[in-house]
Amino acid sequence: MPHQLSTDCLDEILEHLENDKTILHSCLLVNRLWCKISVRILWRNIWRFKYIVYREQHPLEVASSILSTLVACLPNESKELLYKNKIFIPTPTSKPPLFNYVTFCKVLSICEIIKLVENVLRNEPSNINSSLSLKDKNSLVTNEVFKMFTNQIPSLKKLTYDYNQFIPKFSFTYFPGARDLLELRCSSDIPAEFFYQLSQICNNLQIIFIEFRSDDVSNELKELISLQNNLKSLTLIASVSSWANFIPALTKLSNTINTITKLHLYGNNYNLPLSFVSLFTNLEEIIFSFDYGADFGDFKILQFANFPNLQILKFPQRYPKPEYLMKFLEINGKNLKTFYTYGSDNSLSSSIADFCPNLKNLFIGINHGEINTLKTIFNSCQYLESIKIWCGKSYSGEERTYLSEKEVFETVTNHSPSNFCELKIYYISNSDFVSPEDLESFFINWKNRVPKKLLRLIINKNNNIEVNEENKKIAEKYENLGIIKFSIEAFYDEDIFYLL
Repeated sequence: MPHQLSTDCLDEILEHLENDKTILHSCLLVNRLWCKISVRILWRNIWRFKYIVYREQHPLEVASSILSTLVACLPNESKELLYKNKIFIPTPTSKPPLFNYVTFCKVLSICEIIKLVENVLRNEPSNINSSLSLKDKNSLVTNEVFKMFTNQIPSLKKLTYDYNQFIPKFSFTYFPGARDLLELRCSSDIPAEFFYQLSQICNNLQIIFIEFRSDDVSNELKELISLQNNLKSLTLIASVSSWANFIPALTKLSNTINTITKLHLYGNNYNLPLSFVSLFTNLEEIIFSFDYGADFGDFKILQFANFPNLQILKFPQRYPKPEYLMKFLEINGKNLKTFYTYGSDNSLSSSIADFCPNLKNLFIGINHGEINTLKTIFNSCQYLESIKIWCGKSYSGEERTYLSEKEVFETVTNHSPSNFCELKIYYISNSDFVSPEDLESFFINWKNRVPKKLLRLIINKNNNIEVNEENKKIAEKYENLGIIKFSIEAFYDEDIFYLL
């Protein structure tokens, strides 16, 4: 008899494939046990796979597939209600579903349900005979689907609720699965009743994202935050307003101040208050992501704050005045493992070598003619494993010329520390990639370097950068020799772009 993996062992193995939908789909065909475990993982967050397929240019196909499966899982009374109103959404088969897929869901996006229904019904010709308007049909289907989720999800882990006037009324009072909620992403303009209901059943949120769309913040939202016992990550997003009216309530909560270890601030307006950040002394990670209309006036005060546990500090777009940031690094740089700043300043780059000796990951821009700064960083930061660096020219804001790829290659080969293993080159404007001769010379020199270590070379580019076929063949040659791992990625940074 062939040996079979135990259910627990198989479950743990397939969990590691959570982000690979192709392999998980193939696991569906092995046998019933494999199918059940794979389906549970795939349906944990169906919205994530929806976006993957959207990027593959098949939005309607995947929306129809998800909604048809959900309709197949609806209770009989809901199906009869749709039939009575001449709303026909084809199901995968005429037989009952093999699994109750809804019970596997751990992530619920209220707005995604609305979009899903709207996209399908707008393009479903079989519903033209219904006496209901398209808006009413959307509302009816959305209500029944959402009611099924609230009744059948046994344990909800993540909820996204971005306010929309067409969202149907619902109550969390009768949603027992929300008691296990760990992550909430919402906008501040959600009806206060929602925050009140959620606060009555949920006090163990660990991650909260709030997008502020007006200066008014409901007391119910403040109360919900105050009742959380283990909040670890807080993201505040100022889109057209400020979080100023929210800060006083937040900073009065000693339990919240003591438990939060990650604070991410995004904004696109002026004069956002920042000095309150100094009260969160247990922070391990801070991201300040502000666009080019914002400023860092409050950082003049924050530069003197002390965060003894801080390991990750990122400024994906703008950064404060170099003298303020240098003082901040002088106080807090010793324990930093990751430092990320968009743009370049020679004095700031030099201070990294002075104040951040334990860095493992670094993203900076170094201007043309300042190659010695990069050498100094390598010589001082002996734990550095990865560096992301601008090359070529940038025309955003002001024209700036960074180091050339050839300079970076030579410096990486001769001066990077022994554990260094990843070089990521960023481009943002027109530029020609390094010549094939210089690229191959770099690979040869890396091959002969002691100690030997596989190098990940990643080219992060916009659509105007071309890596010619000869360079790709050279990279493939040294990949096959086990010298490097080469990849080309579109220009994108998750710290700049956020998604509710």
